[in-house]
Amino acid sequence: MPRIRSAGAAASGKRAGNALSYLVLGVWAVIVLVPLYLMIVNSFKPTSEIFLSPFSVSKAPIFDGFRMVFEEGNFLVYLFNSVFITVLSIVGVMILAALASYALVYWDVRLARAISVFFLLGLMIPMRIASINLIIMLKGLGLLDKLLGLLPIYLAMGMPMGIMILTEYFRTIPRELVQAAHIDGAGSFRIFWAVMLPLARPAMATVAIFNLVNIWNDLWFPLILIRSESQRTLMLGVTRLFGQFQTDWTSVLATLTLATVPILILYLVLSRQFIEGLTAGAVKE
Repeated sequence: MPRIRSAGAAASGKRAGNALSYLVLGVWAVIVLVPLYLMIVNSFKPTSEIFLSPFSVSKAPIFDGFRMVFEEGNFLVYLFNSVFITVLSIVGVMILAALASYALVYWDVRLARAISVFFLLGLMIPMRIASINLIIMLKGLGLLDKLLGLLPIYLAMGMPMGIMILTEYFRTIPRELVQAAHIDGAGSFRIFWAVMLPLARPAMATVAIFNLVNIWNDLWFPLILIRSESQRTLMLGVTRLFGQFQTDWTSVLATLTLATVPILILYLVLSRQFIEGLTAGAVKE
């Protein structure tokens, strides 16, 4: 009897835990999806209707906001700039973080643990506190008010998270695989490029998505570092739609709706690898 009761209590506790987990996930889903719903629905309404009935779907949707974005604004220029700096930054972060993680895990580095802690400190210290020093540094390098001036900042922002994810992932790959490649005559670079990178695709996808969201949505650094119209990113370009006394919310919401499309597409393409990368190493054999 005591054994049966303990089993029943464990099952009840598990059900309660599952119910709590689903409740938290449901609340989180509402918090995330409701703003997206409001943004998309209200991008097809005139500004007056947005404030009268923000939650309702317009019976006579308009496309003036989208038309204005393409005809009067520099949306395509901003979009190209955002795609360019985001892709360049993500590729740079993935390559540099993978190289550093591979060296920390598989090479006999004396201060490997200290170096890992040093990189992890980057997750606790926000880059914004160094904004003034970054402006001075980029001015000295001739990169102030240049799109490429954002590249070293985004690399520094993405490296800590990338190294943390890839280091843990590389540790799940058997060392015997690397040793066998060495025995076959492969050098360190060939092992990294031909063996480790293909195996690390799920973790690389996770690093890419995390950095995509942070870089694509960043407004702070473009705002303080870029002034030229031709160098503006998409998020910075949206600020032009905010007037001092009046704001065309239809155009603002239409622009933001279009800005979410690349993120959604990439997430849908990489969602399976993203989940695999997050769960890698959670259960060790």
